[in-house]
Amino acid sequence: MSEAVGKDAAVSSPDEFHPAAHGHAQGPLLKLAVGAIGVVFGDIGTSPLYAMRDTFSGHHRLPLDRLHLFGIVSLMFWSMMVIVTIKYVSVIMRADNKGEGGSLALLALINKNVGGKKKWSAGIVLLGVFATSLFYGDSMITPAVSVLSAIEGVAVYNPGMGRFVVPIVVGILIFLFMIQSRGTARVATFFGPIMLLYFAVISTLGIMSIMHLPGVLWALSPHYAVNMFVNDPLKGFLAMGSAVLAVTGAEALYADMGHFGRPPIRVSWLFFVLPALVLNYLGQASLLIRDPSLRASPFYFLAPEWFQWPLLILASMAAVIASQAVISGAFSVTQQAIQLGFIPRMTIKHTSETAAGQIYIPVINHALMIAVIILVLVFERSSNLTAAYGIAVTGAMTIDNVLLAVVLFNLWKWPKLLSVPLLALFFTLDAAYLAANFTKIPDGGWVPLAMGLVIFTLLTTWSRGRMLMRQNMAEGSIPIEVFTKSAHNSAARVAGTAIFMASSGSGVPSALLHNIKHNKVLHERVVILTVAIQDVPYVDESE
Repeated sequence: MSEAVGKDAAVSSPDEFHPAAHGHAQGPLLKLAVGAIGVVFGDIGTSPLYAMRDTFSGHHRLPLDRLHLFGIVSLMFWSMMVIVTIKYVSVIMRADNKGEGGSLALLALINKNVGGKKKWSAGIVLLGVFATSLFYGDSMITPAVSVLSAIEGVAVYNPGMGRFVVPIVVGILIFLFMIQSRGTARVATFFGPIMLLYFAVISTLGIMSIMHLPGVLWALSPHYAVNMFVNDPLKGFLAMGSAVLAVTGAEALYADMGHFGRPPIRVSWLFFVLPALVLNYLGQASLLIRDPSLRASPFYFLAPEWFQWPLLILASMAAVIASQAVISGAFSVTQQAIQLGFIPRMTIKHTSETAAGQIYIPVINHALMIAVIILVLVFERSSNLTAAYGIAVTGAMTIDNVLLAVVLFNLWKWPKLLSVPLLALFFTLDAAYLAANFTKIPDGGWVPLAMGLVIFTLLTTWSRGRMLMRQNMAEGSIPIEVFTKSAHNSAARVAGTAIFMASSGSGVPSALLHNIKHNKVLHERVVILTVAIQDVPYVDESE
């Protein structure tokens, strides 16, 4: 049986609280923004390592010409603007549950405020749980594909070292998971400056390449994406399965909100991360127009020869950090799942005295490490894993749209003239990406679906069993007032004090009833103890 230890036990907390009690890290905005860059944006920040490469060298490769190059850059840019900037950073991040983000946070928010409408509430719960299951699959695939993509640069620069890639990746992943117990704040302090340097470098490399062909800036126009689909609809549709790699990490960004809060994440994305990514994708497009033979790894070939190995080291460090976003997100999602009754209680270590969202869960950490290492050993190459990558991400994003629709119409009461066009845009783009990724199921896309179904079954089975057990216990419980009047006649009194744990403050615990039934005794002093966890770092002793 999993054990919830001391104050780390996840127990449902009060519905009403002061906004300051959200538990986000406190401090200067700039410092928190740097920390967010180190933890939250590693996933989406390392997409340039493989997004363009897989589009033109992957399972459904596009012809390498001006039509498709400009079209895919335009598609990537506007996908980042719509899905990441508008959908997640501007809209969905406003829907937090006591400071936490993620699909379960949306689900908890809906249930708490509009959960009385039974006609659709059961379906909404199942969708939210399945989105969470897909996120767990994403948490396993992201570290494997990010680190593999970076270390494969060794083989790009020195093909003879290709056989060392997998052992190096496994060693790096073990190190990454071992340092998680240090806490998000310490990890961010170390990772933040590295990611700042990484984004500065990829921006500079992009600008240097753009200067050779300034006309590539026109690729940011949306009409190039439309033009690609009009002239080559089938290949354009299939290429969306690779283009979605440019926005992987958006769902982790939302799940990680509890670690830093909204403002630092928004500032980091709008003023640093987004411009760096756009410049690098434009630089890669410029490079491929000038030399199509470099399609095998346009990210690494952006660097001049003297800077290739330093770039490899920096990109490898960034790839390790990319894994941090989904690992931290998995901890946050697990805590929410425990609070909602979908996962057994387990040890949750709070790594900050002031930020409740900064947590470490040993069981989840070790389970993820084992799963990630197995994926690396089985798939061996990042190009094999990227086929599995998109389905988990687009599936979770599409379900988030459904949950968001409930929030907009039933909770926030947005006018339909604003909410309907916005939701239509989100659904259209996410559904198209999801459909394109279904074509990759034979190439590895079945992996996250299988993972998601297994995890979904476990979560729903535990929740159903827990509900049945509570119903059974409730049927056999009696009010404390009734018990105290009848207990004197049904049991002999013995010396000492007995303490019985109770999940709620009403009713007699079943353990106390069983004690009287089988032992026929009642202690002189009986303490019924219920533990309630508050949403603040400290509670006054008087309270």
